[in-house]
Amino acid sequence: MEGSNSSEKVTETETPSFFTQEELSKLKSDFETGGLEKVKPLIEKKITDLDKTELNIAVIGETGAGKSTFINAMRGLRCTDPGAAEVGTTETTMEPTGYSHPTLPNVRYWDLPGIGSTRFAAAKYLTEMQFQRYDFFIIISACRFKENDVKLAREIKRLGKRFYFVRSKIDIDLHNTREENKVINEEEELKKIRNHCIKKLAGAGFPDSSVFLISGKKPKCFDFIQLNERLEGDLNNGKKRIFVLALPKLSVEIVQKKSKILSKHIWMFATLSGGLGAIPVPGFSLACDTVILIGAIVYFQICLGLDDASLQRLANRAGKPVEELRATVKAPLLGEITPDVIMRLGWGAAAVTVSALEFALDFVPVIGSIFGAGSSFLMTYKILSDALKNLTENAERMVEVAFETD
Repeated sequence: MEGSNSSEKVTETETPSFFTQEELSKLKSDFETGGLEKVKPLIEKKITDLDKTELNIAVIGETGAGKSTFINAMRGLRCTDPGAAEVGTTETTMEPTGYSHPTLPNVRYWDLPGIGSTRFAAAKYLTEMQFQRYDFFIIISACRFKENDVKLAREIKRLGKRFYFVRSKIDIDLHNTREENKVINEEEELKKIRNHCIKKLAGAGFPDSSVFLISGKKPKCFDFIQLNERLEGDLNNGKKRIFVLALPKLSVEIVQKKSKILSKHIWMFATLSGGLGAIPVPGFSLACDTVILIGAIVYFQICLGLDDASLQRLANRAGKPVEELRATVKAPLLGEITPDVIMRLGWGAAAVTVSALEFALDFVPVIGSIFGAGSSFLMTYKILSDALKNLTENAERMVEVAFETD
């Protein structure tokens, strides 16, 4: 990584990993003529481009199976939230309908029309639905898995992609059983439903199937979290990372998973900073570091659900005033992050000290470049490590307050 080893000579003619030589030259020129505001767009774009991994998840089921409710739950939305998938009992389209995650648009859930509502046989259906686009398939049923579900599962298996059987609307099943029997053993009832599904699937040629019992309206209950853990475990590293970052914030454990992944992003931001620190222009490194720090902290906020829109969605889901969640935050890292916020956090003194040294050394081209790269890397790494720790603690407190967990 550029700047992490002061024994290596980093000169202006070398190209750090995140920038072409042409981009570096333009950044230097723009900074000299227009200052920080002129170099911000390209640096912010580089931050946005650090992780462009896409994840496309297909959700298949007959009309009324609960596909839209499931998709909304996976995106952390209620059916009344802006951008939510429309919930109803009428098939509204014969085409795949994509729903992007509200904060991580590279993650998309696709509502595929039930095969019973189309004119296609299973093999033709998957072709028409652009089979290769999807990373895996969720096959949802609200009662029992039917012939069309099984046909699709066979075809998906033949074509070499993963699929998962999900039995939805479990809360309604339990409610109806209570209405009939007044008092029930919930654990026993769930066991009966699961065993019935597994038995029917075994008879259809899927002897070792797992069936996940869920309620899209109650994602903290039943097998919703277990399903997500299974999906996470079956994905490769790149896909797994973006999947976990997109998970709805339902527990402290999920927050901790997100934080662990984000901690691995810190070196990318620090290396980006170190690369720019190698450019020997007075004040350039500190200005760029400020943009990187703000961009990284905002990214952490979004992934941990601490941005304003995410907070409102969490409050809506928990049925609590958003002010109650905001009150749990004990640091100035909630809301807009500006250069003034960075300075007020107490990190400014260290940044000014490093900047003064850089300014003195910028006039010694080789030494200045070596120090600039190394100091920028280390300063950015330390600041972001502290910020992520702070944000994670805030996110954990919010989940505990929202869902009243221990």
